Amino acid sequence: WQVPDGPECVNAVRWALDAGYRHIDTAQAYRNEASVGRALRQSGIDRQDVFITTKFHPGSPDPASAAEQSLRRLGTDYVDLYLIHWPQGGPTWAWSGMERTAKLGYARSVGVSNFGEQDLVQLEAAAEIMPAVNQVNFNPFAYRRALLDACQRRAIVLEAYSPLDTGRHLADPAVTAIAAHADRTPAQVLLRWAVQRGIPAIVKSTHRDRIEENLRIFDFELTADAMSRLDSLDQTD
Repeated sequence: WQVPDGPECVNAVRWALDAGYRHIDTAQAYRNEASVGRALRQSGIDRQDVFITTKFHPGSPDPASAAEQSLRRLGTDYVDLYLIHWPQGGPTWAWSGMERTAKLGYARSVGVSNFGEQDLVQLEAAAEIMPAVNQVNFNPFAYRRALLDACQRRAIVLEAYSPLDTGRHLADPAVTAIAAHADRTPAQVLLRWAVQRGIPAIVKSTHRDRIEENLRIFDFELTADAMSRLDSLDQTD
């Protein structure tokens, strides 16, 4: 997101793959799928060892034909996950096309992004294949418990974007205090919170040191008190 097609995007993806990341998230609206594909080819990593997500731009008329174009830009035969980027025009109109995309083999799984609970209710009534994932803004400051529960009741994985809240809360006193006590960075604390809540998180950076830093979250654990303090930061209704 917000990384232009070209060397900056290629480098970020290459650095991530070199560091050990194996999930790359892009979208038709980001206009950088070609760079993602270029970086994957340059990395020499087998396609089957990398999980690629892209997203259908709901301003386009047909998810399946848009997916074909994405595959050409990415230089791959399939994506692992294909999401409706947001429920423009209503939550159900594009879903039959998403299901067709999966049946054609263009996507191994299909899902949604930025869907609220009522969007999921409407989609559930119309779907033959239920979404595998709902990718939404989610972090301690947007700890959307009702939406998380709605997803879990439907066996939909809630996936977090902006797990660092685009950096806005890295200086929050509670976050910095927990980070100091754990001898970690505030970013690592926020990402570790997601891990311990069982939430897959999509983290974005174009800086190699931060890309590497953001991956170093699997060798420590936040205390129950720290998790509770982070939970209390929620600003959603």
